[in-house]
Amino acid sequence: MKKNAFLVAVFSMVALAQAQAQTGDSETDSHTIGITIPTVALVDIEPVGFKNIVMDFKAPTEAGLALESPDENTALWLNYSFIPSDIGKTASVSVAIDAVNPKFEIKVQAAAASGSSSGGKLGSNASGIITLSATGQNIVTDIGASYTGDGANSGHNLTYSLNTISGSYATLIAIDNPEVTVTYTISEQ
Repeated sequence: MKKNAFLVAVFSMVALAQAQAQTGDSETDSHTIGITIPTVALVDIEPVGFKNIVMDFKAPTEAGLALESPDENTALWLNYSFIPSDIGKTASVSVAIDAVNPKFEIKVQAAAASGSSSGGKLGSNASGIITLSATGQNIVTDIGASYTGDGANSGHNLTYSLNTISGSYATLIAIDNPEVTVTYTISEQ
């Protein structure tokens, strides 16, 4: 009887050990979690509903005076989000226009990034004022993994100015609102 009880106890322990081995149950267990971080390169101009601006030259009010250039426009903000595709990669935002008018020039300058809902390594504004052309020029450089915040008062405030080109005054004619498209592009370096 003792022998049978001993065999039953041994058989039970072997069966229990096999059951644990088959199910993988033990005092601890683990599993994996797959994590994906996507590459991101997004840019926009804010405020969305009011991003098309008009800059009108002012007629003189006194005979003998020239047209006055429009006031600077500071209503627009450059927002971006960027996650690089690899370690050490950065991005830049370039700006270009679709058509150059030989009678006047459009200039833009980006201020340093500001806003309370940003994070990461925001880019540096290009130094000085950029005279826009059909060739893209960097306006913000050295952007690391970052986001500026969304909307007006976040990101880089843009200051636009418009003036006639020296020597072109004699060829000016009255025109009403010719449009120039300004395009901002974020590119990984």
